[in-house]
Amino acid sequence: MILLAIFAYLAAQLGIGLWVSRRIKTEEDYLVAGRRLGYTLATFSIFATWFGAETIIGSGGRALREGFSLTAAEPFGYGLCLVLMGLVFAVPLWRRRLTTLADLFRQRFSTTTERCAALILIPSSVLWAAAQIRAFGSVLSTGTALQIETGIAIAAGFTILYTAFGGLLVDAITDVIQGGVLAVGLVVLFVGVVMHLGGPADAVTALAVRDLAISPGSRTFLQAIEAWAIPVCGSVVAAELVSRVIATPSPQVARRSTLGAAGLYLVLGSIPLFIGLVGASVVPGVADAEQIVPVVAREVLPTLGYAIFAGALISAILSTVDSTLLVASGLLSHNLIVPVAGIVDERKKLLLARAGVMGFGVVAFVLALHAEGVFALVEQASAFGSAGALVTITFGLFTSIGGPRTAIATLLAGMLAYLGALAAELPLPFLTSLAVALGTYGIGATLEIRAPGMSRVELGGHTARDEPTS
Repeated sequence: MILLAIFAYLAAQLGIGLWVSRRIKTEEDYLVAGRRLGYTLATFSIFATWFGAETIIGSGGRALREGFSLTAAEPFGYGLCLVLMGLVFAVPLWRRRLTTLADLFRQRFSTTTERCAALILIPSSVLWAAAQIRAFGSVLSTGTALQIETGIAIAAGFTILYTAFGGLLVDAITDVIQGGVLAVGLVVLFVGVVMHLGGPADAVTALAVRDLAISPGSRTFLQAIEAWAIPVCGSVVAAELVSRVIATPSPQVARRSTLGAAGLYLVLGSIPLFIGLVGASVVPGVADAEQIVPVVAREVLPTLGYAIFAGALISAILSTVDSTLLVASGLLSHNLIVPVAGIVDERKKLLLARAGVMGFGVVAFVLALHAEGVFALVEQASAFGSAGALVTITFGLFTSIGGPRTAIATLLAGMLAYLGALAAELPLPFLTSLAVALGTYGIGATLEIRAPGMSRVELGGHTARDEPTS
């Protein structure tokens, strides 16, 4: 019955996607929804995109294993990331009239910088998609007799099909439905757990026996900063988040919708954290910590209630995975293949973008099969190449210093520093990459200013043709 309910829900989502997809005629329709996302569509789309499997499965599992401390950056770190986007980055990014995040690197620096940025940003989106597909498979295997590998295969097949037909407009419309189902499902689960424990007083007692520390616990202070820096600094200019911001019709909608989504994220994201903390009192001895939230839901909810919860979790996954595949495909088609091949026909651009979704979906499926867990994939997605991108975007948006060579060097240095720190098993890989990126940009910009004969564009200034159209 649960499997039938899940498949019925998936079929309904696919039907909506196919119906709305008839309105998609151009690459801009597909990638930025024709810039038509108003307050409702934008708020729920940002919230649902950000509220992925890691928020439910990953944070619940970590809370079960480690309790709560300053290093528990979920949901508060990613919530703060949305606040920072709304207050600082949303309006300047919207005014650039971008189609993908990599467009900013072309406008501000050069075409070569754009292509370098696209190549660095794509792996992060694919890793994030793999995390959602693995979580999707976990939901199917927990609620049914399916093996997790079979669940992952079914999840990958559906998400590839769903995203390829959809595009951002379909994604935003279904996000409203998915966000509503997600909110209802989490509230139903929260009430079910509290009642199973004996009521609010007993729930507080179960919570009190866990390790709830405001200190970093066994980790050092710098390790606590690292844990927060990954979601905040590593994701604040994530391509998936930027794609929603630039798809709104005005800068006011971009800012307010992002802040509204942050509020929803913080409130609803606290529920999986609570369940992870009290999960051992409900279902002791769970072998896989990342299964704690689905297992608790299976234990405390009736069949109908679990079906609602499963629909909520699948909603969280779908709204994220289609965004990640869409962004990866957009970076490949719009910023790499289309300009290099000189493609101008909108139908060919649209076909190319959809083919990219399918290709990256297959890659994400392979990664999901061999991953250690959902949260590990998400942390890698947030940290890979993001330090150099954050530094370059921040200087590019808010200053005129630094040119193409500085930007490319910073992007590469940030990525290589992170990979090198991981290989050397350094304790602070992301902070190391962030420091290297900052140093590289500072040194590069200084050298460019002192170098004779540098053109205005090479120094980061704009000529008339560099300005985005309005």
